[in-house]
Amino acid sequence: MALVNMKQMLEHAHTNGYAVGAFDLVSLDFLEAILDAAGHCRAPVILSLAESHFEYFDFELVMPAVVAGARRASVPVAIHLDHGESLSSAVRGINLGCNGVMVDASHLPLEENIAASRKVVEMARGCGVPVEGELGYVPGVEGEDAERHPGEIAYTSVEDARRYVAESGVDFLAVSVGTVHGRMQGEPRLDFQRLAGIDQALGIPLVIHGGTGLADEQFRSLIENGVSKINYYTALADAAGGRIVGNASAGAKSYTALVAGVRQAIAEEVERCIRLWGGAGQAEAVLAHCEPWEPVEHIILYNVEKLDEREVREMMAEGRRVLPSIPGVQAVDTGIAAQDAAKYRYCWRIRFCHPAVIDSYRDHPDHKAFADHRFRPYAGDRISIDYRLVE
Repeated sequence: MALVNMKQMLEHAHTNGYAVGAFDLVSLDFLEAILDAAGHCRAPVILSLAESHFEYFDFELVMPAVVAGARRASVPVAIHLDHGESLSSAVRGINLGCNGVMVDASHLPLEENIAASRKVVEMARGCGVPVEGELGYVPGVEGEDAERHPGEIAYTSVEDARRYVAESGVDFLAVSVGTVHGRMQGEPRLDFQRLAGIDQALGIPLVIHGGTGLADEQFRSLIENGVSKINYYTALADAAGGRIVGNASAGAKSYTALVAGVRQAIAEEVERCIRLWGGAGQAEAVLAHCEPWEPVEHIILYNVEKLDEREVREMMAEGRRVLPSIPGVQAVDTGIAAQDAAKYRYCWRIRFCHPAVIDSYRDHPDHKAFADHRFRPYAGDRISIDYRLVE
């Protein structure tokens, strides 16, 4: 299992002077290409899913494949929700398997950005999940998804960054120093002095959104000044699109013929970035440094009193409806013993994304209300235990 703690992954990058690529994916071709390139380079990698891209794929259908790909990878992998739109988006991302989240409140005034980010941090802490915040504004210029980021650039200031991180508690900070979402027009001019000041003031991993179009030396300078995570998508989409256009020009007409070689084209660009950003060859060191991201199974075996079989099933159905919305709960299953002579007739099997959820779930008001009024009064004969899943 190569799914690892994302905070520890980026802290390793920050300490050792390289950046991890957070590559946005919109299909299985992107997923497989990113993992293939990272494996070939023996590099840590972040699989990034942007809420702004959800119109291109079904998030709930894609996430099981993303989690499966991360778990079978031989290199360290994290899964990140990018540009989430709300607190509920972050909860949904965590419950589907993301172990890093970002809710973008950078368009709000500073005080409102801090308040919104702090709510996400408070929720995510109870799930063991690190949070990325954004301060300043990175606009879109040209290219796929650029229209989702209208307006003018707003640079991140050192003073605001120091206050924002201290009051919100975010683990990583996305900064605005001159990059743009989409394709860069003209020669990019980045404010490295501003970035150096932010890095010196904060001492945490910094993030760059809008990496497409920068020169190699600019990437190196970003990393030298504290950037440990680089979000990257437009160039991957252009590489995929270019391969499809080339196939069409060569006479391809069927779907499979049109997309032939797309995965390889994406992988080549991912590998170029990984090597440029210094991540190649870091896999073993990161695996040694990071805790594996291991879910927990919360098991309850019980018998009931005062309820008939129909009422027990109604209680179970209510639990399956209520409990999955609690942050960090990835699955809720109920069962009835297959053998009549079993010591316990009924069971709950609830999957938590991380051991931290054991405590936050216990104290969550939705769980307490259900347990105190619908379950415990009728299930005095019960045992429960939490199992960390290992591979």
